Amino acid sequence: MEEHEKALEQNELSQKILKNWGLSSELLRSEIDAANMQIALGKYDEAINTLKDSKRCLEIACGILDKKETVSPIEVAEAYSEISMQYETMNEFEIAISLLKRSLALLEKQPQEQHSEGSVSARIGWLLLLKGEVPQAIPYLESAAEILKESFGSKHFGVGYIYNNLGAAYLELDRPQSAAQMFAIAKDIMDVSLGPHHVDSIETCQNLSKAYSAMGSYPLAIEFQRRVVDAWEGHGASAEDELREAQHILEELMTKARGTSTNQFPTKALPLPQHSLASRNSHPNVSFNQNSAGSMR
Repeated sequence: MEEHEKALEQNELSQKILKNWGLSSELLRSEIDAANMQIALGKYDEAINTLKDSKRCLEIACGILDKKETVSPIEVAEAYSEISMQYETMNEFEIAISLLKRSLALLEKQPQEQHSEGSVSARIGWLLLLKGEVPQAIPYLESAAEILKESFGSKHFGVGYIYNNLGAAYLELDRPQSAAQMFAIAKDIMDVSLGPHHVDSIETCQNLSKAYSAMGSYPLAIEFQRRVVDAWEGHGASAEDELREAQHILEELMTKARGTSTNQFPTKALPLPQHSLASRNSHPNVSFNQNSAGSMR
């Protein structure tokens, strides 16, 4: 059922793109595919075939957009970003990144679309992190942070997510001091824009604790981990599991501080906002958390 729902969603997107460009024959073909999937909805054995149909529709849409890049570059860039999201839902990260790079190349030539350029760059960096291509992700994330600070201000919540992801990247590369700097910036931004008790603000505080632990700065690691515990306690019964994990990590840190080595705990990088960074409707994913970011405009 879930696979069919995804395929329907992807077909609806390709229909929208095709309709926008007035391509009736391709639209008809896409609508037939969608109708076939609706008939088959709920039949899991047919899910793979319907997903293939959906991919074919997206390929058709990309082929059409390729011919329109010089005519309507901004609209095509937006469409590439939307299509990349659908490939991401199918775990086709390589194709998603390729489409986002095409979108970025178009947006870089449009000064008035700087905010979209930053959002797409952030998305590329995020997906590269998901693929484990950490060194390649960092330049995109750094560029996105600078562009979005200019567009939305240094305390915008989306900028905080990017700095958090930069911290996760540096920690992955065994650069804990750089990671701590990035996590500290992210925490400062999120505490202001989201509040210190927001789930993602707490995760960033957790990451900062881990960075200090990796540096051997256990007093600081313990200080921030205690803040994590306090924050989860404020969530009550709904965060019992998170609180239990945070308390366990605090105990591990205190043991490390006494000179006993223990198992490490995971770093959480955060996804980008689900919607445009220009609007505050929801927010953007490394434990790499996989709530995908949406449209970049």
